[in-house]
Amino acid sequence: MSTLILVGGLLLFLLLGLPVAFALLFSSLCLILYKGALPLLILAQRLTNSLDSFPMLAIPLFILAAEIMNHSGATEKIFRLANTLVGHITGGLAHVNVLASMLFSGMSGSAVADASGLGLIEIKAMNDDGYDPAFSAAVTAASSTIGPIIPPSVPMVIYGVISGAAIGELFMAGILPGVLMGLAMMAYIAFISKRRGYRQKSRRASAREIGRVFIESLPTVMLPVIILGGIWGGIFSPTEAAAVAVIYALILGVVVDRSVKLSMIPRLLRQAGASTAAIMLIVAAAALYGWLVSTEQIPQMIRESMLSLTHDPIWLMLIINVILLVMGMFMELIAILTIAVPVFLPVMDAVGVDPVYFGVVVVLNLMIGLLSPPFGINIFILQKISGVPFGAIVRELMPFIYVLIGTLVLMTVFPKFVLLVPHLMH
Repeated sequence: MSTLILVGGLLLFLLLGLPVAFALLFSSLCLILYKGALPLLILAQRLTNSLDSFPMLAIPLFILAAEIMNHSGATEKIFRLANTLVGHITGGLAHVNVLASMLFSGMSGSAVADASGLGLIEIKAMNDDGYDPAFSAAVTAASSTIGPIIPPSVPMVIYGVISGAAIGELFMAGILPGVLMGLAMMAYIAFISKRRGYRQKSRRASAREIGRVFIESLPTVMLPVIILGGIWGGIFSPTEAAAVAVIYALILGVVVDRSVKLSMIPRLLRQAGASTAAIMLIVAAAALYGWLVSTEQIPQMIRESMLSLTHDPIWLMLIINVILLVMGMFMELIAILTIAVPVFLPVMDAVGVDPVYFGVVVVLNLMIGLLSPPFGINIFILQKISGVPFGAIVRELMPFIYVLIGTLVLMTVFPKFVLLVPHLMH
């Protein structure tokens, strides 16, 4: 009965249209009231204790750094650099879109920040160059999912807190999969651009032009180098790296580029605070929900059920991939992380799966969920930015989803590829 209240209550509240955080809270409250033995004080304690974590401090700091970089002209510089490098290829601006997202991902750590920050520039440039508006929106939505894979990454910070995996290793493990995602998307773009006759720039940029644009963009692209280099070199922790990112972004925006005025800082703090509050509310509510799930021994039941099917880690990973992809169609990614990871991690431990590898695969699943109808949040963001109907974006987006699923399967089958950089680091 307890399982029915938890799972059924959550589904009911979601169907009624409640925000995910409140659906989690209310379904948890229903179980607490039903059991009677648990004091209501435990609700407040679990909500607050779940956020009492030093690594969690990285989340608001990375979000603030992304807000500052978004207002410092960094997006224009990144787009210009990407255009200089790959704009001459067939389907050039679509390739630029993907490469710009790969570069910007080293600063934002968020798919939503990528879609909303670079999205306006990318879509306008592609539409002006004759690309179909729905295709422009789809490319922008798909490429934004690289953001939380290539470090830094807000979802990986949350996964690291939940699982106990080293956040620095998670960051390093995301580099090659993020590059693979970008290359796979660019391969599809090259194919479809030839079929549709999308144009490229008239000529390849000269070495002098590339050098000039690179030097102009160097202070901006140095941010991910500083973050990863500092973590890799043991100079600072991921949380300290987030603080360094904020300081560097402020110096770049206020002193170097002078595009961020001191009067703008309170507004940027409010925007970062609002984004952080939304994430933290979901994390706290999901932590309470996950604790109740654990007390009802649901993870143990799922573990025994899955291990009764097979002990092969690849097959178990593929089963979990399917479950996470379905969940991603209907739930917010932070909620899925905080609910699903404590449930599935014991299964992975039982068959010897590396938690760092599992974390990268989980986050990629959730990125595909951001693109999956009916509730893919990136589709709604791009619909608002571009003005293109929802259905038109989804039609153009489906091939990108298939490409990402193919990338997910490759990563699932070849875990050594995911763990290559962390192993080299050691």
